[in-house]
Order: sequence, then C-alpha cells, then structure tokens
Amino acid sequence: MPSQKTLDDFIATVLSGRHDEAIERFYTPDATMQENLNPPRKGRDGLVARERAVMARFAQIHSFREGPVFVNGDHVVIRWVFRFVAADGSGFTMDEMAYQRWEGEKIAEERFYYDPAQRGG
Repeated sequence: MPSQKTLDDFIATVLSGRHDEAIERFYTPDATMQENLNPPRKGRDGLVARERAVMARFAQIHSFREGPVFVNGDHVVIRWVFRFVAADGSGFTMDEMAYQRWEGEKIAEERFYYDPAQRGG
C-alpha cells in the first residue's frame, strides 16, 4: 500500500508532465501496463522507453487529474485527462481510468480503461 506522500509525489510527477520519470521512480522493475483488453507490456525499462517515444511524438502533453483518487489497500484508481498537442497544433484529448496494484511504494500492475475512439482516425 503506498503512503499518502508517495501517492502525492507520483501524481505531482505525472501532472508536471514528467511521465517517463514517474515510471522510472514509481514502478517495480517487472511492472506491467495494459491498455483496455490489449496484452500487457512488461518491464519498467521498456515501459519508460515506450513512454519517451510517445512523448517525443508531441510538442506538448498537458496532464490533469479529475475527481478523487480512490485507494483500497494496494489498489488505487485515478482518472486522468491528457491533452496531446502535435507540432502543427492539432491534437486530441484522452480521458482514462488507471487501475493500479501497488507493492509497497511501487506500482506493480497498471491497466488503463478508455475509449480508443478518443485518439481519432
């Protein structure tokens, strides 16, 4: 179960746009991430590399937390809204729920639930 300070630090890191740093600092080495029903991706190093590749594709990514954060023991649910802006000014907004299983002070599993149509074409 994460401490309130760790959870607050994790959220602040994401909100500051340092998504790759959030993965480096707050995920276990063998952490998994899964989007909807897609197969999970495994391993913090690969998750960081993928996040950096996503970040590099956009001129800006604005991060927001919506509503309360729900904590029940080792499980945390956060509603995130991300606004992705390309160099030409085009973009899209992703509204998603993140369901996390923590092992102590680190995230071991995370699954995102969202409507893929938000990404557009």
